Amino acid sequence: MDLYIANKNYSSWSLRAWILLKKFNLDFNEHILKLETNDFTKTLRNLAPIAKVPVLIDNNITVWDSLAICEYINETYLSNQGWPSIPAQRAKARALAAEMHSGFNSLRNQLPMNIRAKRKVALTQQSLADIARIEQIFSEQHAQFAQQGGWLFGEWGIVDAMYAPVAMRFKTYGITLNASATAYMEKVLSCEVLAEWITDALKETEIVAMDEAGEEL
Repeated sequence: MDLYIANKNYSSWSLRAWILLKKFNLDFNEHILKLETNDFTKTLRNLAPIAKVPVLIDNNITVWDSLAICEYINETYLSNQGWPSIPAQRAKARALAAEMHSGFNSLRNQLPMNIRAKRKVALTQQSLADIARIEQIFSEQHAQFAQQGGWLFGEWGIVDAMYAPVAMRFKTYGITLNASATAYMEKVLSCEVLAEWITDALKETEIVAMDEAGEEL
């Protein structure tokens, strides 16, 4: 398989697909395209209908969009291990993943992923509401599954991949959460696979001005 992603410092959607492949030890070739370059757009236009990352190519199959990639990998290579085995939990995990995929727009716009940075942003009421909802998700799931593995549904899965970039955002912008939500966030940040991504991100030198939000601390 070939996975096309963007700068690890900034590309939250790339992280979601990448970390799923890595966590389940699947073999793939990683192709990093630099944001805001001609090569980025040119390469992606030759691969997929939209010039966005991530894009997965598996033989003659092309999948774009991070959640679609996760679903494809889950069905094709993971025997559905990417979601909880209990139907009620699986339904909720999918709902939470979809909520992340389609929502929290204010948080995304105000707090772009920027792993190298430590920044301060004056949050809007909508961003505060987004943070409060994520805090609720983290704390409720951790309270229920802390003794069963500690991820959102006990064992690590696609829903954790979808929320991993949020933990990176909260770290960058110094967002404080309640104790239960913080415990989950700390588990995410202690993940060895995520640490590999962070190490690579810290080596990057490219600057994407639109993602350098707020004031540097």
